[in-house]
Amino acid sequence: MKNHLFIILLISGVLISCQNKKSHKNEVSESLVQVDIDFAKGFDIESHPDYDLLHVKNSWPNSDKSFTYVITKKDINLPEDLDYTHRIDLPIQRSIVSSTTHIPSLIQLDVLSTLVAFPEPDYISSPEARKRINQEKVINIGKNQKINTELAISTQADLLVGFSMNGENKAYDLIENAGIPIVYNGDWVEESPLGKAEWIKFFGVLFGKKEEAKIAFDKVKKNYLELQDLAKTADQKPSIISGSLYRDVWYLPGGESWQAQFFKDAQTDYLYSDTKEAGSLSLSFESVLNKAQNADIWIAPGSLTSYKKMIDQNPHYQKFKAFQEKEIYGIAGQKGETGGVIYYELAPNRPDLVLKDLIKICHPELIEDHAFVFYNALN
Repeated sequence: MKNHLFIILLISGVLISCQNKKSHKNEVSESLVQVDIDFAKGFDIESHPDYDLLHVKNSWPNSDKSFTYVITKKDINLPEDLDYTHRIDLPIQRSIVSSTTHIPSLIQLDVLSTLVAFPEPDYISSPEARKRINQEKVINIGKNQKINTELAISTQADLLVGFSMNGENKAYDLIENAGIPIVYNGDWVEESPLGKAEWIKFFGVLFGKKEEAKIAFDKVKKNYLELQDLAKTADQKPSIISGSLYRDVWYLPGGESWQAQFFKDAQTDYLYSDTKEAGSLSLSFESVLNKAQNADIWIAPGSLTSYKKMIDQNPHYQKFKAFQEKEIYGIAGQKGETGGVIYYELAPNRPDLVLKDLIKICHPELIEDHAFVFYNALN
């Protein structure tokens, strides 16, 4: 009997040991979810059993400075020789972000509830975020280059996701000195639509949502590539002009900008696609008129939302074929409840929807049942 009891206990011990090992294995494999970066050039993620390393390499144009953030749990002891900029402990309870382009990622990853502060929240358009703002759960901490540091510090946030034009922001220094890590985000520097969208993986690792971020991006990528293939079936490529005048200078996308990539993927003939700028071109009215007067379609004429407003700004706009044939489509008409332009907030995260709008504009025969998300025909 004693032998039988000993055997039963031995078998039970082995089973419990196996179960414990299996549970431990699942825990480790979950923390070791590898995140491949396919399109974004500004960051990468390195996974280890107890922590992730987020390397941000291109936070602002021509940056030669890189940052490493280690994301882990509070009770984890890190290797003594590990070199990093800041340690971020999960779970994040209170967060600050600094750009409207960050908001859709928080929503998609179901971590918007952590947002406690934002600079100039009137620019935020997403209904979910506006509800939180209207409930006074998100405080206004001023402007990005002039953040109210006392208010920001008073939130006791676990981190501030910031961006910089040149790496200089004295407010960030003060906030860091008060114990709130600044995590730089460079989504706006990316030059391709899918590169910008892939920054949801940046937020995925920061908030312990790597798998959810991967799934969200894979869906956008699949949609985008399928739309790209659909556009290739178009019979012709309409010629495209973009931008408008601002203080006598016509600003329009450079040939290597992410906007120009949209025009290319929508199978159009963007008349400035041969230029090498990744940002904006600055041209005179006369040079644009000379080159693009007969363009078939005019996309995104700045903040202008009607033909009357265009004439009021410059009556010479009427010389363009696209004006005469009422083929002008803008983004400024689609706004949130406090005036924020939806395109600026959501388009970087959802390039598939931007491309779908453009195909609807330029090749309406390919997409019949689609309601515009970002664009609208001027009236």
